[in-house]
Amino acid sequence: MAAIYRYRDGRLPHTAAIAYAFGGYALGVALLCSHRAWVAAAGVALLAHAMIVSAYLLHDAAHQAIFRTPGANERLGTALAWLTGACYAPFAELRHKHMRHHVDRADIVTFDAKGFLLKLPAPVRRAIVLLEWAYVPAVELLMHAYVIVMPFLRDDRRTQRRRVVLVAAIRAALFALLGWVSPQAVPLYLVAWLACITVLRFADAYQHTYDAFDALGDDARIPDDKLRDRAYEQRNTYSNLVSQRFPILNLLLLNFSYHNAHHERPIEPWYRLPAMHRKLYGDDDSQVIPMSRLLRGFHRHRVTRLLSADYGSMDVAAKQVDDFYGAVGVSFLTAV
Repeated sequence: MAAIYRYRDGRLPHTAAIAYAFGGYALGVALLCSHRAWVAAAGVALLAHAMIVSAYLLHDAAHQAIFRTPGANERLGTALAWLTGACYAPFAELRHKHMRHHVDRADIVTFDAKGFLLKLPAPVRRAIVLLEWAYVPAVELLMHAYVIVMPFLRDDRRTQRRRVVLVAAIRAALFALLGWVSPQAVPLYLVAWLACITVLRFADAYQHTYDAFDALGDDARIPDDKLRDRAYEQRNTYSNLVSQRFPILNLLLLNFSYHNAHHERPIEPWYRLPAMHRKLYGDDDSQVIPMSRLLRGFHRHRVTRLLSADYGSMDVAAKQVDDFYGAVGVSFLTAV
């Protein structure tokens, strides 16, 4: 089995993570159907976490960091996209968008969420802001919706219309079947997915102070207004660790929070990132922002970051991050 993986030491960790992603998803959905409240609640938690692990495995597959061949990574990534609700766009497009993030050292979007919000009628904008205030990730939902409608709005994506209709029909049929088995399971599934999206956006929000660019074309170039070299990349990348004291807790996010290590060597698999981080920084925690320090700002600025022209301000050296608004709408699960 080792031969199918890109790295020989990946046999055990990758196999375990993939088994957890698919097994946890299946078991979580089954538990949602229970008439016992505590069992259904456990199903929501398990399903949400299985989706989170699936998302980060999809991310590693996009970097070709799991299997030896690109085709195997694409097949896994495509399957994981179905688990995470990212299946309306081809895996290749998800990968292309994320690779631009690494190559351009910028946050590249084709859907300018902030600009879109500002152009909306005031009552609609206020409704979206109210949802965000209530911790509903409305902007992320808009981005997922845009992935679905984009083939019907842009001629260069018209070839994907059949795919979108087919995927939507299959998912509707599956949810109808789930609702027939257990009506409560469908809303609970939605709760689990929204929890997954919220965790992912919390992690994404504080990992960079890159410039964001609305690049409508696949080959659109970003402005050549500054030197975006490797030093810039590391200086504007942060490792928002789940825990410094108990590193094993970072496995909850499949070590994705060791983000400086990931950007130093994007093909490094998730299970090697802690060692890569130690190699890069040793005892230097200048680029580390513990998640415990970011929770207050995530709550406090949950509306501010929606329309802010920048990511706010911070002093990492002094660990003053209360005014770090963070990014919004930079999910690697949407090809926009």
